[in-house]
Amino acid sequence: MQDRIRNFCIIAHIDHGKSTIADRLLELTGTLPPLQSRKQVLDDMELEQERGITIKAHPVAMRYTAADGVEYRLHLIDTPGHVDFAYEVSRSLAACEGALLVVDAAQGVEAQTLANLYAAVTQGLEIIPVINKIDLPSAQTDAVVHQIVDLIGCDPHEVVLVSAKTGLGCPELLEEIIRRVPAPRGNPDAPLRALIFDSLYDNYRGAVGYVRVVDGRVASGSELCSMHTPKDFIIDEVGSLTLKRIPGRELCAGEVGYLILGSKDVKDARVGDTLTLKRGGATQALEGYAEVKPMVFSGLYPVSADDYEELRDALSKLCLNDSALVYTPETSLALGFGFRCGFLGLLHMEIIQERLDREYNLDIITTMPNVEYLVKQPGKEEEVVDNPADFPRGEKLDSVREPFIKATIITPTDFIGNIMKLAMDRRGIYKSTEYLDTTRASLVYEFPLAEIVFDFYDRLKTISRGYASFDYEVLDFRESSLKRLDIMINTEVVDALSMIVHVDKAWDWGNKMCIKLKELIPRQLFEVAIQGALGTKVISRTTVKAMRKNVTAKCYGGDISRKRKLLEKQKEGKKRMKQVGTVEIPQEAFLAMLKIER
Repeated sequence: MQDRIRNFCIIAHIDHGKSTIADRLLELTGTLPPLQSRKQVLDDMELEQERGITIKAHPVAMRYTAADGVEYRLHLIDTPGHVDFAYEVSRSLAACEGALLVVDAAQGVEAQTLANLYAAVTQGLEIIPVINKIDLPSAQTDAVVHQIVDLIGCDPHEVVLVSAKTGLGCPELLEEIIRRVPAPRGNPDAPLRALIFDSLYDNYRGAVGYVRVVDGRVASGSELCSMHTPKDFIIDEVGSLTLKRIPGRELCAGEVGYLILGSKDVKDARVGDTLTLKRGGATQALEGYAEVKPMVFSGLYPVSADDYEELRDALSKLCLNDSALVYTPETSLALGFGFRCGFLGLLHMEIIQERLDREYNLDIITTMPNVEYLVKQPGKEEEVVDNPADFPRGEKLDSVREPFIKATIITPTDFIGNIMKLAMDRRGIYKSTEYLDTTRASLVYEFPLAEIVFDFYDRLKTISRGYASFDYEVLDFRESSLKRLDIMINTEVVDALSMIVHVDKAWDWGNKMCIKLKELIPRQLFEVAIQGALGTKVISRTTVKAMRKNVTAKCYGGDISRKRKLLEKQKEGKKRMKQVGTVEIPQEAFLAMLKIER
C-alpha cells in the first residue's frame, strides 16, 4: 500500500497562493463538493480568511485516480508561510517526502521562498517548482522560470505553470505529484515511531495530535509514550483527516492522520515529539525535536481592573490551541495586575491580541515588546531578563548579552541605498549582497533581534514601496552596551514605560518619549516634570506647565503688597500640592509609546 501514498506540502512566501492551490486540488480529487466550495477552505479561522494568511498547519487526505488508472492516497499539509511559524513549518516538512515550491508569476522569488526552500532541501524533500498566477496581466512567467532554474538548478521544462484561481494547469500538477513525489519508505513491522507535526484542543475529546507514522502501526486503545517528555497516553481514537476527522481502525507506516490522546492538556502533545508503544517501543527517536521558545515578550493588562479574571481565563483557553503562547502573572504600579506573555514573533503577538478582542471581547493595554537578555551581575550567576522592570537599574554589570538574527532582505535594486541606511540605523552588520537578476538583489545582514521586533518590517515596506521581502533566523547571544531607560513623572519611575536600549540611542529615545508624554499628560494645578533617566543619571526632561488660577482677580486697586501676598500664598500651596499630588497617566500614553518612530 505504501507505493500508493504520496505525502507532500505546499511552501511559499505569504500571498503567493498556497491555500488557493490547495482548494483546486481538493476540488479536482472530489474531496470538496462544488456546493461547499469557498475561498481558502483549509484556512478555517476567521482571522486567516480575513488577512489571507495561514496561521495553523492544515493536513487533509485526498483520493485520486491517476492517468494510469491506479487510485492514490494523497496527504497534503498546507503550512504557514510567516517566519514566526518557522518551527511548525520545519516539522510539517519532516512529515512529507515532497514539496510544491509555489512562486508568484508577478512577484518572483522572495525572502521566505528562499527560507522555506532551504528548509525543504535540508529535510531531503523532492521539490516540484510551481509558478502560480500566470493569468495575471503583470505576470513575468519567463523571468520567474529563469529565477527558479538559477535557484534550484532544475530543467525549465520541470517547472509547472498554473493559475490556481482559474484551475489552469492544476490537473497536470496532480499528475506531476504522483510521478515525482516518492512513496514513503517506513517499515510497518518495526516498533512504532510517529511524529507529532501539529496539535490542537477539542473541547469534548481533549488533546488531538496530528501525526505522521514513520514506522510500525497504531490502533485505537494502544498505550503510547512520548520519547522526549515523560508522558503516557491511551489512544481514544485514530483516523484520517479529510475536511473533518474520519475515525478508522489504525494508521500504518507512511500514513498521516490524527490521534485523540486522552489528555486534557495540549502541551502534552508537543510539536516535533516522537510517540512510540509503551511496551516494546522504539529506542531511537526521530530527529529534529526542539522546544518552541518565545522570542518576543510583552505585558498584557486589562483596561478595566475588573476584567483581570476574564483575561486570565481567555489566555488559558488560547493556550489550549496554541502551545507556543506562554504567560505569567505580573504587577505594574502604573497599570495594575496583568500578564507577561511570550510570543514567537510580532505577527503571533498581533494575532493573540486580535483574538482576545474578537473572541473574548476584552479591551487590553499592551506594553512595548522586547526580547530576552542575559545579564551577569558581579558575584552572581547569569540570569535571563525578559521584562525591563527586572533589569538592574544603574548598577555596574559584568555583561549584558542580547539575541542576534541573520536577516535576508530581497529587494528591487532601486531601494538598496535606503535599505542599507535603515540597516545602519538599526545596528545591522552587513554580510553580503547577491544579485538574483538585473532588477533584484538579496541582502544579508545580522541584526540585534530587539531592533527588528518593534517597527522594522513596517519601515522596510514603506521605504521599498511594499516590494522588499524579509526573513530571518535566530543566531546566538552577543555582548552589547545596553542600559535600562526609565521614565519618571515627578521623580516617580513609571515601570510600564521602562525599556532596555543601546547607550548610543538612549538620549534620542528618552527625548522622544518625554516630548510625547508632554503632549498626552493633561495639565495639573502644579508643574509635572517628565524625565528620562539611565540609572541615576537624567538624560532628558520636559515639563508640563501648571494651570494658573488668577487669585488676584478680585483685587481692585489697593496696595501692591496685598497682591504679592496672595501670589506667595498660591506659590506655597502649589509646592505643597506637588509633594502630595498624583498624576494619572492616560491609557493613550501607553499606546502612543508603541507608535513612536525610531
